[in-house]
Amino acid sequence: MAESSRISGSGGVRADARRNRDHVLVAARAVFAERGIEAPMAAVARRAGVGVATLYRHFPTRDALVRGAFAQQMETCGRALTDALADPDPWRGFRRLVETVCGLQREERGFPAAFVAAFPDTAADHARSRERAERDLMTLVRRAQAAGALRADFHPSDLAVVLVAHCGLVTALPDDAAASRRLVAFLLQSFRADAADGPLPPPASLALRGFPMAAGRP
Repeated sequence: MAESSRISGSGGVRADARRNRDHVLVAARAVFAERGIEAPMAAVARRAGVGVATLYRHFPTRDALVRGAFAQQMETCGRALTDALADPDPWRGFRRLVETVCGLQREERGFPAAFVAAFPDTAADHARSRERAERDLMTLVRRAQAAGALRADFHPSDLAVVLVAHCGLVTALPDDAAASRRLVAFLLQSFRADAADGPLPPPASLALRGFPMAAGRP
């Protein structure tokens, strides 16, 4: 095949290279669902039918591969946070944000671990996006508290606790959507100000830096 016939009309990217990248992403989601996001990169390459060198050419780090595999879900999380901030009812915005992210955890088996993992990514653009996401989440929490809907002792790190707990449930019961929805409903009810029954223990030390709500956010 002539090299020119393998060139796409978009940005000079070879069509076969684009196909390889797509195959790697599909394989990564499957392998991560079966073996977790710590599965060997070589296992992803084998599932995709490409060489390890080809995989690393597209995704030089595990972080890059996880981000690529779940880019659509991460962008959905970012949009959910933006929509929550734009909602005139801060409790409704907060509730929908939690339901959206937990729904993604439930629908994509490999996503829960990717969501709660905190990769040591120090790239400036990702750091800025994370910082903005954390500020926006804090703003949403404060609005819901000021409206008298969210309990005053709720801390943003409590959202990490929710997602880790929900991750455990959907990992143990991947096909039980009813259990997932019921857990989310119980947790949301416990966050209501009118459900507060005495002070909570100190907030957890879980960090928000691994949360992909920042993905796709300028």
